[in-house]
Amino acid sequence: MRQIIFMIVLTITLFGESLPAEESDGRSEESWGLVGAIRTSTIPYDIPQEFGGDSDTVSSFVPMLFFENEYFYLDALEGGIKLYTNTEWQISALIRHRFVDIPADVQNQVQADTADWGAQARYFTTPNSFIDAEMLSDLDGNLHGNLRFSYRDSSGDLDWKAWVEAHIKSSDFNTEYYTFKQDDESISGGVDLAVGVRGKYHVISNFYLVAQAKISTIDSNARDSQAIDSSTQSELWAGIGIFNDKGTPKKSRLSNKPYVRLAHTFATPSDLSEIIRFDMDEDEHNNQMTSLFYGHPLTDSLFGLPLDVYLTPGFAWHYSSDVQPSIQEYIIAVKFFYTIPLPWRIRLGAAEGMSYVTDVTYIEEHDKSGTAKGYEPSQFLNYLDFTVGMNVGDIFGSEDMQDTWLGVDIHHRSAIFETAQQYGRLKGGSNYVGLYLKQHFD
Repeated sequence: MRQIIFMIVLTITLFGESLPAEESDGRSEESWGLVGAIRTSTIPYDIPQEFGGDSDTVSSFVPMLFFENEYFYLDALEGGIKLYTNTEWQISALIRHRFVDIPADVQNQVQADTADWGAQARYFTTPNSFIDAEMLSDLDGNLHGNLRFSYRDSSGDLDWKAWVEAHIKSSDFNTEYYTFKQDDESISGGVDLAVGVRGKYHVISNFYLVAQAKISTIDSNARDSQAIDSSTQSELWAGIGIFNDKGTPKKSRLSNKPYVRLAHTFATPSDLSEIIRFDMDEDEHNNQMTSLFYGHPLTDSLFGLPLDVYLTPGFAWHYSSDVQPSIQEYIIAVKFFYTIPLPWRIRLGAAEGMSYVTDVTYIEEHDKSGTAKGYEPSQFLNYLDFTVGMNVGDIFGSEDMQDTWLGVDIHHRSAIFETAQQYGRLKGGSNYVGLYLKQHFD
C-alpha cells in the first residue's frame, strides 16, 4: 500500500496542471519544504538484553518532504488527497508512515515499521484550530483511528502547532503491536492519549530550525501485555530545513516551467563515489530501467540564488532479466537545478526524496546490500537523483528546442548508512546510470 502515496502525488499533480487558468495557472509559488531531522523515541517494549534491551531509546535520521496546495499535501512522512474542502470541512484520503520503536540492533531483521492508510475528516472550529477524525488501517487490515484537536499560530519568526489526541485501537491492532504475538497472547482494544507540539523557526532567507515533541500514554490493556514495560512513550525530533522565505511574499508567477523527463538507465554494482570517479563496473546480468518523471515548479530562487526547485513525482519500470521479474518503482522527491550560463548551457540537478519498489531488485539484494552483506533488504528507501544536462537548442542553434535538455542521470536508492529506521536500517542500496531527455512546456 505504500506505493499509493506516490500514485496519489503523480495523479493529482498532473491533474492540477490541467486546471483552467482562472483557478490555477500551475506556475505560482506554492508552500513546500525539505527537512533533515534526528528523531529520538523511548522504547516501550521489554526487550531481552541480548536483543538490544540495554537501550531505552532509539534514534533515526529522517528526511521529510512538505508540500501543500488546494488539492493534495505532503507532511513529513504523510501524504493525502483533499477530496472535499469548504470553509468549515476538509475530507482527505491519506497514507502515513508509522514508527514501531524497537532497539536499533534488531530493526533490520524485524522491520516493524509500517504504513497506515485511510480517511480523515477535518472540521475547522476557528481559522487557527481544527478537529480531525481519522479511520485507519495498517497494511494487514488492523483497524485503529484518531480523534485530535489542533491549534496553530504564528508569532514573528516562529510558526507552531499544538495538539491533543486520542488514539482508538482495535483488539487486532493492540495484539499485533503490543504483544508481538508472544505465546498466542491476545489483548483487548484500548485508547492511548497524547499531547504534542511542533515548531518551525525562521532563521534567515529559506533556512529554518524545526522541532517536535510528543508524549503518549499506553492504554491499560496494552500495558498488561508481557511485551510492554512502560506506561508512556515519548518522541522528540529536531533538525534543519528549507521552506518558503517567510520574509518574502510568494511569487504569483514563476520563471521555471513544468517538465516531463524520460530516462533509460543501467544497473551497476559500483557505489556513488566510484560512479563520480568514472570507475564504474557493469552489471553482469544487464538489469535495466526506464523512468518517467514530471516536474512541478515550486520556486525559481533559493537563498537569493537562481536555483529552480521542483516537486518531482515519478514512475520507473525495472525490466525482467534472467535474475529478476519486472518490478515497478514509485518516487516522490524535491529536485534542485542550477544552470551554468555557458554558450552551450549546462544544467546540474540533484534530488532528495522517497522511493518504493513492488519487489526488491536483484542489484539491491545480491550486490551492494541485502543478503550479500547480511541485511534484510527494504522496499521503501531514500531516493537521490543526480543529473548533468546540456540544452539541445544551444547545441543545434535552434530556437524551437530551447526547452529541450539531454544529459546523464544517476538514479540512487539507499537507507542512509544504517541511520534510517523508516528505511529498514540497512547499509547499501542500488545505482542506475544512463541518459535522459527532458522537455519543458508552458
